[in-house]
Amino acid sequence: MSKEAVKRPCTYILRCADDTLYTGWTNDLDKRIKSHNSGKGSKYTSARLPVTPVYVEYSETKSEAMRREAAIKKLTHAQKLALIKSNLNNL
Repeated sequence: MSKEAVKRPCTYILRCADDTLYTGWTNDLDKRIKSHNSGKGSKYTSARLPVTPVYVEYSETKSEAMRREAAIKKLTHAQKLALIKSNLNNL
């Protein structure tokens, strides 16, 4: 990933070691993934390490990324899997 892409607000989905999915948002994707994998990213992922990024969608603003995170969290597991396979995925 380029430095420009990493520092942009984005919404992401991680696949956890137990094959569950975790959705979040950040302004620094590389730093956030390292935080998750160190066990400090979230309580949910700390018990399901390691995590692997499977989806990222960049936004223009923090508020757009946060709104997108909320929308994705409302999707079913099947809908999230379809999103991961979609052309919206910037990974």
